[in-house]
Amino acid sequence: MTAATLEKKAKAKFSLDKIPPPARYFLRPVIMFRDYKSEDFRGDLTAGVTVGVILLPQAIAFALIAGLPPQMGLYAAIVGGVLGGLWGSSNHLHTGPTNTASLLVFSVLSPLFIVGSPEYVTAAGLMALMVGLFRLGVGVARLGILANFVSDSVIVGFTAGAGTLIAVGQLPNLFRVSPESGSNVFTNLWYLIQALPQTHLPSLILGLVAIAILILLKRYRPKLPAPLVAMVAGAAAVALLGLDEQGVKIIGDLPRSLPPLTRLPIFDLDLIGQLSSGALALGAIGLVEAASIARSIAVRSGQRLDSNQEFVGQGLASIGVAFFAGYPLSGSFNRSAVNYEAGAHTPVASIVSGVFTLLAMLLLGPAAAFIPKTALAAVLIVIAYGMIDQAEMVRIWHSSRQDAVIMVVTLLATLLLPLQFAVMTGILMSLANYILQTSTPQVISVLPTDDFKHFLHQPSKPPCPQLGIITVVGDLYFGAVNHVEELIRAHMERHPGQRFLLLRMQNVNRMDISGIHMLESVVRTYAEVGGEVYFMKVKGPIHQLMDATGFSASVGDDHFLIEEESITHLFYRVLDPAVCIYECEVRAFKECQNLPKSTAPNQLLLHTHPHLPVQHITALELWQELRWGIGQPEVIDVREEREFIRGHIHQAQLIPMSRFDPAKLRLGKEKNIVLVCRSGRRSERVARALQQAGFTHVRTLTGGMVAWESSGLLEAFEPIVQAKL
Repeated sequence: MTAATLEKKAKAKFSLDKIPPPARYFLRPVIMFRDYKSEDFRGDLTAGVTVGVILLPQAIAFALIAGLPPQMGLYAAIVGGVLGGLWGSSNHLHTGPTNTASLLVFSVLSPLFIVGSPEYVTAAGLMALMVGLFRLGVGVARLGILANFVSDSVIVGFTAGAGTLIAVGQLPNLFRVSPESGSNVFTNLWYLIQALPQTHLPSLILGLVAIAILILLKRYRPKLPAPLVAMVAGAAAVALLGLDEQGVKIIGDLPRSLPPLTRLPIFDLDLIGQLSSGALALGAIGLVEAASIARSIAVRSGQRLDSNQEFVGQGLASIGVAFFAGYPLSGSFNRSAVNYEAGAHTPVASIVSGVFTLLAMLLLGPAAAFIPKTALAAVLIVIAYGMIDQAEMVRIWHSSRQDAVIMVVTLLATLLLPLQFAVMTGILMSLANYILQTSTPQVISVLPTDDFKHFLHQPSKPPCPQLGIITVVGDLYFGAVNHVEELIRAHMERHPGQRFLLLRMQNVNRMDISGIHMLESVVRTYAEVGGEVYFMKVKGPIHQLMDATGFSASVGDDHFLIEEESITHLFYRVLDPAVCIYECEVRAFKECQNLPKSTAPNQLLLHTHPHLPVQHITALELWQELRWGIGQPEVIDVREEREFIRGHIHQAQLIPMSRFDPAKLRLGKEKNIVLVCRSGRRSERVARALQQAGFTHVRTLTGGMVAWESSGLLEAFEPIVQAKL
């Protein structure tokens, strides 16, 4: 390849990559063939032929499930495989007729029209168009993520129910009887039992032999196309033994022509209304099926998928088959798995399978006419049994109550209700479960572990009497905020002494204005009891919302703490040390471990009014008053003795808070008193006690000895005092 050619391809690739997604979805074939490598064709050819061998009998069988002529299954297989490969995203997902889609088509159309009639066939084509437009719209609107909201429990329950319906529906063909049609699977079984005396023995024997072939080949020769072998053997038996003349029903001649262009009643609004609920259900379950199958294989192949592109492919494939005498289709798990195992590299393998099916239909049509319906029934019964994933059902049953309930309800709805309503029931239950889960975030009270390195929920461990620490796990959006606020208020009621709250928000990924309003309410509630709310590990987008709404400014930037410093900050600057020293024996935090404890607290000081205003004096102002003798302040240090010894104001007298009694203080009620402690919190409590006792000129040192030391006055004051003396 010349340099000019390479440069031309590079420019083309760059120009295509600049096209926005909605338009680029429709250019998928151009992009796929632009990047196609010739060395991939051998694997794609092998995989495509292998899948085509399986697709040929499946297409005929699935069309019969849908109540449609066999050729419609072949047309859907041809057109669906080609268009799904051209516009899909997955390298291995195979699009075409499936048992689930076929059963849904039959469930929707059989109550409206005579099965197999021209009206029935036309309605199937129109339904394919409606399903395709729905899927295409979901993909173009980039709503592919919605498929993730249908849980695996719905898929497993619906698939098991669909498998049961398919098996029961094919039993009359296996026995070649004509029972009455019931309203659900259980009545159909009862009518079948009543019709068993009419069993056609040659048909039953032929069907049982086909089942034996399928089971034995799957066990001992899994690489052989068992469905094809079973149907070829059945056709050979009919042709050689003349079983069709003995009453064995065959599928008859297949067309030997290209898929014909079909006119659809696209302006028949009454018919569209009748089909709308079924088309919506089929479109939704088909998208979920396709997305689940593509994801499961991508996990093994390592391919990155574009779910929106896949939905565009599913939509265009369904629209295409609608105009070429087909019916609604979806992604097939077994054909997709075979496609991957056979060595497919790109979606070209799916295109090859469609072309192979077309050639086989044109060349093998006369021979296929002898395929007995009982052999097709045998193939479908075995396939249906494989749809019931018993191991996965047991896992879901033991996983969680919600998943188990969703699976069982979906299964029963599939067996008892029209399938479109069963699908919608499962989807609505999944959405309801998702809403329930997201609207009830966890609000967990936590405490430090014994090594003080982590926070865990430890209900047996006594909490700090002043500080509550809560971790919120979940998003704070309009549907969840009431639940979160109720739990926080319940926590307050259980711990009325905890006037301070630390909210850990590392697990909050999204918040809306309702979340802001909820936090404002919590802040107000704590403020009403003289407390405050602090925050830590707030994620960037959440913090931006708090800033934009003014919440951050209203609570103050100092209320957003760094994780490593949060407890230290709250312990030394917010919590009341009087409670820590004289009331609390918990020692919940690392900072509590070396805290002095008093065994005889002064109860009078522990119950002072928390809202009495207290006057303050700065370290520099106190230094000036002491140096120049302004007001003759009486400095009283209310710390413990060992704290006092480490450093104190030279003229201060020590009266520890534990022994402080305003009634025994030998000072006049109008004396200028300045109270000192480590940070100012104990001194404020003593100041309130003095005010309640009638002292009128009481102040506290702002910031306590921490501020005094940080101002350099602890060293500077000593020589000045000595000079005065």
